[in-house]
Amino acid sequence: MSSMKPQTILQANQLVKRYGELLATDHVSLCVAPLEIHALIGPNGAGKSTLVTQLSGQLKSDEGQIFFQGQEITHLSMHERVQLGLVRSYQITRLFKSMSCLDNIALTLQAKRGHSFSFWFAASKDSSLNQEAHAILTQIGLEHRHQDLAQTLSHAEQRILELGIALATQPKLILLDEPMAGTGAQESLRIIQLIEQLNKTAAILLIEHDMDTVFRLAHKVSVLVNGQIIASGPPQDVRQDPRVIQAYLGEERS
Repeated sequence: MSSMKPQTILQANQLVKRYGELLATDHVSLCVAPLEIHALIGPNGAGKSTLVTQLSGQLKSDEGQIFFQGQEITHLSMHERVQLGLVRSYQITRLFKSMSCLDNIALTLQAKRGHSFSFWFAASKDSSLNQEAHAILTQIGLEHRHQDLAQTLSHAEQRILELGIALATQPKLILLDEPMAGTGAQESLRIIQLIEQLNKTAAILLIEHDMDTVFRLAHKVSVLVNGQIIASGPPQDVRQDPRVIQAYLGEERS
């Protein structure tokens, strides 16, 4: 039986997801090291989001194994993986839009402590929860919006709040699916700085189309094309790989 390699926090072995005849992920193997920013790039339709959905536990794999911190988690639910410290931040923001920024963070903190959402209204008066939530909002630069409803935030601010929610789960690995999507240059810079801050305590698997961001942030890059990893290694090596240039970066450069 396959086992997890030393010095990895996440290891995927030969993951497969089929949709009829289509192999969305075709025997994908991937390793993420502790406190590594590992970028997953590739053209649209390559299978990136499918792979991340498998890793998060939202989608069951047809074949393969997933290990997290030395433990096989292949059959664990998404919630069980979050409890272990494997957290996904969504490409499309998933916030409680009609709740305040503070309550979004506090609710996440409460859930992390193992309480049901049904206890929320009593817990919202919990001063320790609120203090912790304020600290996280300060860390991500949204403290001044703490009483504002999430739905009143700009798109970029919603992405930043989403990162705060991920932070509130005390993650060991964050799966970030296109955090820069729909943001301007100034907002993207703020998100980059926040990712660098998150990386001090958590590894990050990053899906991102902005190559400047990828090559600025990533310690390692894996390239997914047609459901298969065609190259994986340090950014400068991957950037010069002829297969990558032909399959993907060529179109980015044109």
